Amino acid sequence: MDKHILLVEDEPDIVVTLTDRLVSEGYTVESAVDGEAGLTLATGKAFDLIILDVMLPRRNGLDVCRDLRQAGVQIPILMLTARGQLVDKVVGLRIGADDYVTKPFEPVELVARIEALMRRAPTASLSPQTPESYQFGSVRVNFLRTEVQRGGKGVELTAREFKLIKFFIQHRGETLSRDQLLNDVWGYDSMPSTRTVDVHVAGLRQKLESNPHHPQFILTMHGLGYKFVG
Repeated sequence: MDKHILLVEDEPDIVVTLTDRLVSEGYTVESAVDGEAGLTLATGKAFDLIILDVMLPRRNGLDVCRDLRQAGVQIPILMLTARGQLVDKVVGLRIGADDYVTKPFEPVELVARIEALMRRAPTASLSPQTPESYQFGSVRVNFLRTEVQRGGKGVELTAREFKLIKFFIQHRGETLSRDQLLNDVWGYDSMPSTRTVDVHVAGLRQKLESNPHHPQFILTMHGLGYKFVG
């Protein structure tokens, strides 16, 4: 399936050059020429990655990045910044950007950065419609703050456990095989066994289910994998 990229850039030459290159690499590209239009598109459609220029009309890229993260949009964001804008790079990364490329750049470098981000988070992004937090039973998961509460009290999850429950929530109602969970939560470059999935699921049940031996939300689909029904 084609990966869908949003390019938010106001320089026509860069838009044409990057669009042509990304399309030739097999990506589907939509573009916006100002921050307001980019924010509207990013929160109204599902994209796999956003390329976001810092200097934009109507709303700058840093504000757009911050607003997207506050809205719960967690897809990878790659920022374009002018040479020497070190402060912009630092601020961008702090407010949620995943990577940046300095102008002027070679399209081949940008494509390589995009591929790296895609590999790093193959399906880990929230859809634009996913809220900042999600509740099932007495459990509330705050995606933006990476916090989990049960019955109003904080629950300490490991980074992997948080990624796993986040993935379950994003795919609620779907039967997920252990191999799919390994690929999408642990990543293609990791080499854990399917037993690793079982151990982490058991850990989540201990922390989030009222009766871990008879789970209400994270169900075992015998011979198939797991299903989250929260």
